[in-house]
Amino acid sequence: MADGDLMAAAPADPAEGGLVLGVRSSLGGRRWLWRDSRLADAGGRIGLMIAQQAGVSELVGQMLAARGLDGGTAATFLDPTLRALMPDPSALQDMDVAAERLAEAVRRGETVAVFGDYDVDGACAAALVTGLLRQLGCPVMTHVPDRMTEGYGPNAPALDALVGRGATLVVCVDCGTAAGDVLATLAGRADIVVLDHHKAEGPPPSVLATVNPNRPDCLSGQRGLCAAGVAFLTAVATVRALRRAGWFAGRPEPDLMAFLDIVALATVCDVMPLTGLNRALVTQGLKMLARRRRIGLEALLEVAGARDPLSAFTCGFALGPRINAGGRIAESGLGLDLLLCDDAAEARRLAERLDAVNRRRQTVETAILDRAMEEAAAQRAAGHAVLVLSGRDWHAGVVGIVAGRIKERFNRPVLVGAELEDGTIKGSGRSVAEIDLGAAIIAARQMRLLTTGGGHAMAAGFSLPAGGVPALHDFLNERLRDAAALPDAVDVLIEGVVHVAGATVALATDIGRMAPFGAGNDEPVLAIPRVRVVRADRIGREGGTLRVLVEGEGGGPRLKALLFRADDHPAAAMLEDRNAPPLHLAGWLRAENWNGRTDASFFIRDAAVAS
Repeated sequence: MADGDLMAAAPADPAEGGLVLGVRSSLGGRRWLWRDSRLADAGGRIGLMIAQQAGVSELVGQMLAARGLDGGTAATFLDPTLRALMPDPSALQDMDVAAERLAEAVRRGETVAVFGDYDVDGACAAALVTGLLRQLGCPVMTHVPDRMTEGYGPNAPALDALVGRGATLVVCVDCGTAAGDVLATLAGRADIVVLDHHKAEGPPPSVLATVNPNRPDCLSGQRGLCAAGVAFLTAVATVRALRRAGWFAGRPEPDLMAFLDIVALATVCDVMPLTGLNRALVTQGLKMLARRRRIGLEALLEVAGARDPLSAFTCGFALGPRINAGGRIAESGLGLDLLLCDDAAEARRLAERLDAVNRRRQTVETAILDRAMEEAAAQRAAGHAVLVLSGRDWHAGVVGIVAGRIKERFNRPVLVGAELEDGTIKGSGRSVAEIDLGAAIIAARQMRLLTTGGGHAMAAGFSLPAGGVPALHDFLNERLRDAAALPDAVDVLIEGVVHVAGATVALATDIGRMAPFGAGNDEPVLAIPRVRVVRADRIGREGGTLRVLVEGEGGGPRLKALLFRADDHPAAAMLEDRNAPPLHLAGWLRAENWNGRTDASFFIRDAAVAS
């Protein structure tokens, strides 16, 4: 293969402002820019050194260099292990206290209550703590609050019921940091341990232990952990405490690695950065998921039609939405029940129910989305930095998903709320890179503009009286005013330019070594210049996917490319037009295995008319 086939990149032309292939406005209205200026020239010394040491192509070496890696760190990035990246759990504030109390509960055979959250992270964290304690001999009760009737986080009636049923220790997972007043109602009746990751706006609650890497006084450096990640470190610390006490003399130790499948699922679905420890947790967790030993996840994979090899994409788009669906519009504990299920027939029933609920969720979401998009467009035209939307007949369980779709469309922080019968608006927000929505929501609550509110940089939840929306909107517009200057369409950030002849299985496999992809480690976007479409077919349910066969302008090798959601994509018509001029494509090159054969496929994100 010629070098020109592999990477046709040249130093960026200052006159073009870093544009790739001169694309200033694609068919999707986007600029194509280099993700990092170092990628404009494949001859970088560090990239070449990485390529030689790691045995990857120079292009992939350059991509790794652009991520801040060098010869000493690239190997760990490409092969992330817990041995290399696992911190001492004791580095987290209150961890030793929490672990010792959990170990004490095991030694005494106490009844423990696990209070979770209704999203994927909450379900996975609750399943991990519950599964561990049950393996160690503790009777465990679980409670996941109903989104509509109880809301997020601990509430006094539920806590009272758990203690009334005999719980002497309550473990709050993925919640509790902001629930000090509620948790105080159990003082003297049960001990409380909080395992959370949400931002704290002040001192932790007055409970036995709050393990949260985002509390201000935690110096562990693990702020990117989700609740399931925190729970896993707590499990490690608890087993260590029991080992030191001699508890496992004559008893088998639990296999903590077996919990990594749900840690990986939670980390991906909660959009945590896939760097450092998280990268090791997800990489090793995907290996556990591939073994299909958790009966509930195996049933859900079958129902979802997920194919091997399993990946972060499987977690985020096949498993996560279905587990989330129960907490959004049905029974909040369905996801946790599935993860804890040890009966194949029951697991299949739960998986099918979650799949059906997810389809109903999609219908509800679609009914809201069109109206919300219209209102968002009007607010964007009016110059708002933040888009704040609400509707009287909108379902509170899907507003977070709607907020995410609108954020993608307008590249702005978005809040979407459902107005309930009592006049309260309850909703969710989603943000964009570099705009900390969670901190803004906490500030709004401190200003008494919200009844409840909290979250992290990229997502938040809130509630307020309907009449308070204008004041909240004004506050957020001012607090997050930098968002007003963001472009309407997110730039496509390119990491390499490859001709059709260079888009090979070997290159796709090399790029795959950089997985898992997600927040903090985006899958590299490549540009393929000047292609012609040889064939175009509609495939999939209702013809929603466009499959094309492309070749270079002068003929030669051909490459299969796919465009999802083609009905809504501005490039679809041009790709289906046999008389169209040559096109530049931007997207992801992947190695796909099917029926024992591996082929390279290109997944189109955007297209532009070649000048």
